Amino acid sequence: MNVPRNFMPEPDCMADRVVLVTGATRGIGRTVARDLAKHGATVLLHGRNAAALDSLHEEISGLGPEPAVAQLDLERAQGDEYRHLTEQIEERYGRLDGLLHNAGVLGDRSPIEHYDIALWQRVIHVNLNAGFILTRCLLPLLGRSGDASILFTTSGVGQRGRAYWGAYSVSKFGVEGLAQVLADELENTSVRVNCFNPGATRTGMRASAYPAEDPATLKRPEDLVRPYLFLLGPASRGITGQRFEFQA
Repeated sequence: MNVPRNFMPEPDCMADRVVLVTGATRGIGRTVARDLAKHGATVLLHGRNAAALDSLHEEISGLGPEPAVAQLDLERAQGDEYRHLTEQIEERYGRLDGLLHNAGVLGDRSPIEHYDIALWQRVIHVNLNAGFILTRCLLPLLGRSGDASILFTTSGVGQRGRAYWGAYSVSKFGVEGLAQVLADELENTSVRVNCFNPGATRTGMRASAYPAEDPATLKRPEDLVRPYLFLLGPASRGITGQRFEFQA
């Protein structure tokens, strides 16, 4: 599916919504977090680096409602840390209206025969298992919203496997499966679940995957704001279980 071409976000389209963005300190996550705040959302900024989170918090403060920092290392976090984050959100806001799963790692682009086993486990955990754990912990808070959106950032290799994409591709297949299961389970609730494939974008991960590519030929993270606002905001109420593609 594609975001409707006639969708133009109103300045306050995210007003009174509390949204957690994982991987918010750079790339797409950083840009979307900024624009969510500019459109009225209270943004919970997730990352693992305290200095980067503080810098982003300072940058976003003043654009909209006061943001909050949610520091969590998805590679190493244990159950108590997930529970603590959930309790903090519950105590401060009482609910959650949006959860954008944007954090991820690329891993190695090598054939399965030579893929490092420890790296494979790391990529699968960060990209898939951590998303499951975080969603599992936050579902009760999402259920308290009258209109909640869970949105997974996926990839072209999450629908069709390609040589040398290894654990990253497999993790995105898993993400899309997780989203489909959740959407079906939550069909008769106020929580919707979708996936969005941003396509080739000018990010650090893309540069690592295609080091010879000219970044000037790629769209910028700023070009993706409209579909993210559509899928995280009230405009997509009732739409669930779908995979959206970027459309210029």
